[in-house]
Amino acid sequence: MQFSDITGLDDVKSALLQSVRNSHIAHAQLFLGSEGSGALALALAYAQYINCQQPTANDSCGHCSSCSKYEKLIHPDLHCIFPTTTTKKFKKSSEAISGNYMPQWRAFIQENHYPILSDWAAFIGAENKQCNISKEESRNIIKALSLKSFEANYKVMLVWLPEWMHPFAANAILKILEEPPPNTVFLMVSYNSDQLLSTIISRLQLIYVPSFNDTEIVSYLQSEMTLPADKAQQLAFLSEGNLNKAVKLSEGSALTHADFFKQWMRVCFKMDFTNMLQFAEQFYSMSKEEQKSLLFYGLHIMRETTLWKYGAQNLIRVQEDERNFIGNFSNVFDAAQIEMLSREFNNSLKWLERNSNPKILFTNLSIFIIKLFKVD
Repeated sequence: MQFSDITGLDDVKSALLQSVRNSHIAHAQLFLGSEGSGALALALAYAQYINCQQPTANDSCGHCSSCSKYEKLIHPDLHCIFPTTTTKKFKKSSEAISGNYMPQWRAFIQENHYPILSDWAAFIGAENKQCNISKEESRNIIKALSLKSFEANYKVMLVWLPEWMHPFAANAILKILEEPPPNTVFLMVSYNSDQLLSTIISRLQLIYVPSFNDTEIVSYLQSEMTLPADKAQQLAFLSEGNLNKAVKLSEGSALTHADFFKQWMRVCFKMDFTNMLQFAEQFYSMSKEEQKSLLFYGLHIMRETTLWKYGAQNLIRVQEDERNFIGNFSNVFDAAQIEMLSREFNNSLKWLERNSNPKILFTNLSIFIIKLFKVD
């Protein structure tokens, strides 16, 4: 991974490059971003840069022996720790460690530069299980860092989502995190620092990674997903800085969800139960990602409607043809009802993630909306 492979985030890239030029490479750093941010991609690009044999002023060369190995995540001095769980292949908890999942991890990262935990769990066949970084991993970290470097300038220990680390493992690495062996760099990538132990945070230099802005997401969708500008802009509004979500929406039918949502609301307003059941069948026939993107679109509409009701139309992020619908929608529901609707859409997303029956879920949500329409 090179810095040039990552869309936008120029300020963060510049700060990281400056630290290397000034020989201020902190031995323990925390790349803190939100889901769908460039935190992991930046950490990988930074690790590749500090070990590049022919670095330029702004990036790694991309073709030296070290870069070639980093691109494939097979460099002997790059160690990766990430959440795992038991699967059909590794049925014992003692087997559910990062080292055993490295082939899958390499394949996963090659396809997902901006990953989230649920994607990783699905990739290894553990959709319904909770992944974590087990206490056994602390021993693996200490063992790996006790060995001399094979060939690199720096031995890198990359920890993805340390907030899912078992407390025993977190406490066990405190000493080596504070005083690592020479030329060792810890790079931790977190999406939720509130779940990290304060003793861990106090030992890390914070690198804040902002969410992608609309321009960066549009640029990525146009160049990587070959979407036209108007559709890319629409998905940028819906994804709210989450590039992972933007890519998923582009792969589904998010661009047609506006019409589906409008018709669905009209059916609920008319209390047309026959057509409502037909919509439930359509929802059931969608892929899971399409179902989720429809619910995300509903949450997006709730947000914009709230802004409309409070007179903040200048902050609304929709295409022009959607503004009229939001204006009419805001006349039907008051602020409290919109909040209730948002909560129900969020709950539906949660249950959909837990593999609830989509048809029943959609029908229950429709009935809830009908009841709100009936309230004076």
